[in-house]
Amino acid sequence: MEKYTLITGASGGIGLELAKIFAKNNHNLVLVARSYDKLQRIKDNLEKKHNIKVIIIKKDLSDPNSPKELYNEVKQKNIFINILVNNAGYATFGRFYDLDIEKEINMIQLNVITLVYLTKLFLDDMIKFNEGKILNVASTAAFQPGPLMANYYASKAYVLSFSEALNEELKDKNISVTALCPGSTSTDFVKRANMEKSKLFYTLKPMSAEKVAKIAYDGLMNKKQVIITGFRNKLLAFLIRFIPRKIVPKFVMNIQKEMN
Repeated sequence: MEKYTLITGASGGIGLELAKIFAKNNHNLVLVARSYDKLQRIKDNLEKKHNIKVIIIKKDLSDPNSPKELYNEVKQKNIFINILVNNAGYATFGRFYDLDIEKEINMIQLNVITLVYLTKLFLDDMIKFNEGKILNVASTAAFQPGPLMANYYASKAYVLSFSEALNEELKDKNISVTALCPGSTSTDFVKRANMEKSKLFYTLKPMSAEKVAKIAYDGLMNKKQVIITGFRNKLLAFLIRFIPRKIVPKFVMNIQKEMN
């Protein structure tokens, strides 16, 4: 049975850059995103450049039925997903009481529930074949509460905690779970979250998606439990532990609020 790496949210940003790196390293790919046209162009490009196979699947992973649908589509192709990259996700920006609750619920569905569901489905096969790696994309947002992005920060805290716990549970298996925690990154993330005026992306210079993906790939292959991209982000994640808990939300609020 042929081995494939499955990447969600593969049409742009970190997901796309990861696809390029996996392809360069001779991994067959299953790429999942909402835009079929973008995926087709990526498939054509990667197959032309590298001696690999690329399967593309159009899927809106915020749909509660999508994880099982995706898994079934993959199983029908008689391939083995030995590496799963749960990258798909998005954020909302603003005070919770001003935000559309349906969009909030969809975000939690995508960032958390879909990730957990896909992990469980494909993990069962990894255990059966005694092999596998899982990369769950969290964020440096996972290390503290985030006023103006309350549910996004909470969702990434869940992903980090879940990934660390699962990695420990799988110590006696030939399977690793890695949580990727990038800081601000140059993708369409900011535009989709309506964060163009946030101080955060002016105060902290974003890292390129290409660089984040390279760090992520190397860490995943070395079975790292948690990957924090960049020295500054590592330092902030470390220092936040020593700030009194009641002060942390005020600090985050100040660096995230819109500029005047």
